[in-house]
Amino acid sequence: MRRDFKEPARCRPDLVIGREELFGSARDQLVRGGSVLLHGPAGIGKSTVLRALAADYGESAHTVLRCSATESESHLPFLALADLFGLVLDEISDKLPSAQRTALESALTGRGESTLQRDGLALRLAVLSALRALAAAGPVLLVADDLQWLDPASAELLGFAARRLGDTPVQLLCAVRTEGQEYDRHLRASPPDTLAVRLNPLSRSQVSALLDHRGYTALPRSTVREIHRTSGGNPLFALELGRALGENPAPPRPGEPLPVPTSLRALVLSRLDMLSDEARRTLLVASAGARPTLSLLHAAGRENAEAETAQAAALGLLATESEAPAVRFAHPLISAALYAEAPAQDRRAVHAALSTAASDPIERARNLALATTGTDPEVAARLAEAAALARDRGAPSVAASLGLLAARHTPPDGSPAPDEHRLQAAEDSITAGEVDLARDIAREVLTRATVPADRIRAWEVVIEAAGQALGEVDSVFPQALADAGDDPRLLALVHYHLAWRKLIVDGDFAEARQEAAHTAELAARGGDRRTELFALSFQASTEILMGHPLAPTTIKRALKEPQDPYVACHHNGAGMARFRWLLMSDQLPEARATITGLLREVRRRGMVESEVHFQRFLADTELRSGHCGRALDLARESLRLARDSGIGLGASAMLTSLAEASGGDVDRALVLAREAADRAEEDGDQMYLSRALAALGYAQLVAGDAAGTVASLRRVRELEHGLGITDPARGRWQGDLAEALVRVGEPGEAQDVIDVTREHALRLGREGVLAVLDRAEALVRAAHGDHEAALARLTSVQDRLAKLGYGLEEARAAFATARLRTRRAGPTSYDEAARLFRRCRALPWLRQVDAAALEGTAEPVPPTRSAPAADALEGLASMERQVAALVMEGATNREIAARLFISVKTVEATLTRVYRKLGIRSRVDIVRLAAGRQAK
Repeated sequence: MRRDFKEPARCRPDLVIGREELFGSARDQLVRGGSVLLHGPAGIGKSTVLRALAADYGESAHTVLRCSATESESHLPFLALADLFGLVLDEISDKLPSAQRTALESALTGRGESTLQRDGLALRLAVLSALRALAAAGPVLLVADDLQWLDPASAELLGFAARRLGDTPVQLLCAVRTEGQEYDRHLRASPPDTLAVRLNPLSRSQVSALLDHRGYTALPRSTVREIHRTSGGNPLFALELGRALGENPAPPRPGEPLPVPTSLRALVLSRLDMLSDEARRTLLVASAGARPTLSLLHAAGRENAEAETAQAAALGLLATESEAPAVRFAHPLISAALYAEAPAQDRRAVHAALSTAASDPIERARNLALATTGTDPEVAARLAEAAALARDRGAPSVAASLGLLAARHTPPDGSPAPDEHRLQAAEDSITAGEVDLARDIAREVLTRATVPADRIRAWEVVIEAAGQALGEVDSVFPQALADAGDDPRLLALVHYHLAWRKLIVDGDFAEARQEAAHTAELAARGGDRRTELFALSFQASTEILMGHPLAPTTIKRALKEPQDPYVACHHNGAGMARFRWLLMSDQLPEARATITGLLREVRRRGMVESEVHFQRFLADTELRSGHCGRALDLARESLRLARDSGIGLGASAMLTSLAEASGGDVDRALVLAREAADRAEEDGDQMYLSRALAALGYAQLVAGDAAGTVASLRRVRELEHGLGITDPARGRWQGDLAEALVRVGEPGEAQDVIDVTREHALRLGREGVLAVLDRAEALVRAAHGDHEAALARLTSVQDRLAKLGYGLEEARAAFATARLRTRRAGPTSYDEAARLFRRCRALPWLRQVDAAALEGTAEPVPPTRSAPAADALEGLASMERQVAALVMEGATNREIAARLFISVKTVEATLTRVYRKLGIRSRVDIVRLAAGRQAK
């Protein structure tokens, strides 16, 4: 155990991956003067968070005392007490009564053999007096790790003192290993104001970030997924598995377990020695089954499965769920370690038993493959059939794994050949969103494939795996064209991807459209209806965005029979093109119905990339309809799915930024928009760069940064002009640019933007865009002093937007009307705008209404809040400024919570941060700032 009371190394809070919100809550508790108890199972990250909190908050304390117990030393009495007070005993001993000093010195030094039984009250009071003596010089922070191993004598003394500290500035920051609610015992021995914080498992994206941070960056996403599953989200287990994979030059083959390092095997399998040999074999059968049940174990020959699983449950190896039919391990790592520990011949025997015992044909085929060594055409055929069944069930990841097993068991001269199985597995991996695995399979096939069709299929996978970063695979296209030769069917496949390259990398819609039309012709000549449909759908999408007059005709061609079910629901298929047309044509109910149906189908098929995109498009539809809360939930889920799969990150961040700015956190919206723009810049994706910058401009407008909005949206205007995009319904940013230009004193340029955009909107019949432009033009007229005309225009605009179903835009029109009417009608002018924004759950806009109404109640004299107060609040985050402003009004915490749609606890935590940042101590000091007096 460490004997010093200085932190030996800084642990930056930003490195506490996946624990940011938890860290903030714990730190706020410490700032308020409370104590914190971190708890959770072994390896969950308690010590990491503890060190980060101690490093971040410890500087606020005058004295920091530390102890870290170990199991091997837990029998030594007063050892933790010696750790805590050993280095400060000389500083405080003369401040203790004689009897207490003698008892404490005896306990810490071991001289005199002090015991709790003999010294009793004197020793207990000595610990309490020692803490009070240290606190007299300044705040004390006591940091204790692994409380479960604290020697009983020290634990009893600290608990006695903790319960009696009262207002003494002594805080405890502790961590304890627990399962379930076991922390209650430790909480009862803590100060009354202690906050218990449980550390839960990390998500898949958090595990991925943790592995990246520790240098395990070359792991395929499918492997990271398996690490997350096996580790159960436990960061220690995940890192150990990552280390074992990093040290293993050959990754596990399909069906093989992850290499479980000896350290983890010892940790989770120590109780196996207490099992009988038969019970251990029963558990091995359970570990090899995908969904083990007692009936499956019986069918696999384990006659005494009930008694043997009960024995394992009593030892904590299996979860005890009396009513559940499944046999579930207490932790996934137990199953993985047990399987990895078993000899190869035992594993094959278990799989042979399961190949006949399992009721599901996919499971039977998988177990048959794992029980078979070498090539076997019959086994390969069974696996190919199982892969097709998994594909039909919407489990492309399972299909990919089975396909790779089929390739392994197919003889070199088999038909279909091994590489055909591998290519199908690669395509299934693309569907499942496992692009790293797909690319690796395709690259391997390309090292030996000579058949042009196989090589083109492999090149397609490589291109698809690049996602939006098509510029990174530029060298692929000449090679693929050479492999295609003069075969129109193969050429169509290559030219389809070239059309996408024209759009994404070159940013040329006209060239992309021509390339897509050429692809459709080649595919028709080659008899490839699937590629023809994809090409027509792509052509239709480009024509829609360009405002091309042939767009409706091309959509009809793409929807003409015969159809391909896969293309019909694909995110680049005709269904998506039709949805885009409906959305841009102001047909919101039809657009919602279309995208909802597409989303349902791709979820059924397990098409992860399409699911990411459709979830985002549904969020966009809800946002335009004014359902900001629903849109925010959908957008956040889309972003989570994008981060987990590594697909569509920039696009999902862009849409989530729009949703956050409309219904959530504006600061978060700004961060996400910049993240999306940076990603598009890195990928060389001109198309999504303009969308990301449009989202940034909108977030800046909501945040009150009109100049930033102008800068961002001027760049969008330049980009879209270069891309050849003329349909203003694509991004609908023009009204925001005009509004921001009016705010910065440029009504002339605002009118120019309106006039140019209106011309295109009239040509294409974009009623929603025209209404928003009229709202912006009303602001231009008001800037020129023509208030009556502006008000008349705004009233008309609000009605039109309401009829079209654009709830948020309707509310913005009402807000603009209220601003113009305020001087005559007073703050009640804002009631309608507030009602509409509240209906939309547009919280950031509602806060703007509240602020505007507050301004409207003021007399025409200098603001009540002084310049120093305003400057002080400028350093606060958006939510902190709003809470501080409402405190200045005299609002209670409950009133603030109701106004901002947050909890009272969030208000309290926000005020704590405000106090810290402003260097003040109470609500009274905020009011003093409002009155222009220096806070004392």
